[in-house]
Formats: sequence, C-alpha cells, structure tokens
Amino acid sequence: MNEQLYLLVLGWVGLYAPVALGAIGASIGCTIAGQAAIGAMMELNGGYGRYVGLAALPSSMSIYGIVVMFVLNRPVTPENAGGLFGIGIGAGLAFLLSSIYQGICCASAITGSKAKPEIFGLSLAPAAIVEGFAVFALVFALVAAAGLQ
Repeated sequence: MNEQLYLLVLGWVGLYAPVALGAIGASIGCTIAGQAAIGAMMELNGGYGRYVGLAALPSSMSIYGIVVMFVLNRPVTPENAGGLFGIGIGAGLAFLLSSIYQGICCASAITGSKAKPEIFGLSLAPAAIVEGFAVFALVFALVAAAGLQ
C-alpha cells in the first residue's frame, strides 16, 4: 500500500514540476536580464522598450511549463505515475536551466548593444538558440506524454 502512495505522490510531483520549475527559472532569468536592462537604462536617454522586452524573454519558459502540465493532466495511477514524474521533472529542469541561461544571454545582449546599438538584433541570436532548446524539450514532452495512459 505504501508503494502505491509513493508512486501517486511522484506522479503528482511530475504534473506540477514543469510549471514550478519553469516559473522559478523564468523568475531568475528575468531578474538577471532585468538587472542588465536597468543598468542600460541608467546610462541611455532612450530606447528603453527593447531592453524591457528582452528582459522578459525568459518568461516564455513558464508558459511552456503550463502547456506541459495541461498535456500531462490526467488521473494519476500507479501505472502512469513514473511516466508523469519522468516527463514532468525532465521538462521542468530543461525549462529551469534554459530560463537561467537565456537570462544570461539577454543580459549580455543588453550590455553589448548598449555600447554598440547596431548589434542589437544580432545579439539576440544566443538567446534565440537557447529558446530553441527549450522548444525541443517542450516537443519531446508533448510526444512522450501522448504515450501515457
């Protein structure tokens, strides 16, 4: 009986993990990029909107977490608990780390384009690449979830 309870708890953790970990990572990533944006705005006299927009880019990971949670949302049983846990934790960790590293990429883009404004568009490439890896994790989670009971 206790084994089934542990499995059910793991299943529920897996359901919520993509949202929780994605939101934690988005908070950290947006903080990192936001600090750079504030520093840039203190030194410049305009063009603030692009820095604020760039600072918000890591927030997309929390949206991906919500999508995965909705796809995984089903009655938790001992048969599907392991799959829910594995997919949820795996996707959540991918979103967490992607958010943090995307925040670092955004901070670098803000800092670089502050000194040399003409590179702003090109400086977004590393952040976009990190976003692409998060999308890979999202797609994998969606495909894997389709095979669960």
